[in-house]
Amino acid sequence: MPSHGSLTKAGKVRSQTPKIPPRPRTRPSPRVGFRKRYFRRIVYPALASQASA
Repeated sequence: MPSHGSLTKAGKVRSQTPKIPPRPRTRPSPRVGFRKRYFRRIVYPALASQASA
C-alpha cells in the first residue's frame, strides 16, 4: 500500500520548528466562575422566557 511521501521524512518539519515555552496562564478567581454560573442559571433563562412571552 503506497503512502504519500516517504516515511523516512516523517516528522521533519516538527523537529525543525523551534520550541517556544508556553505562556504562563493564571487561573481566574473563583468569583468569576460563580458569576458565570449565576448568569447561566438565573439571568439567561429569565431573558429567554421574556423573549417568548
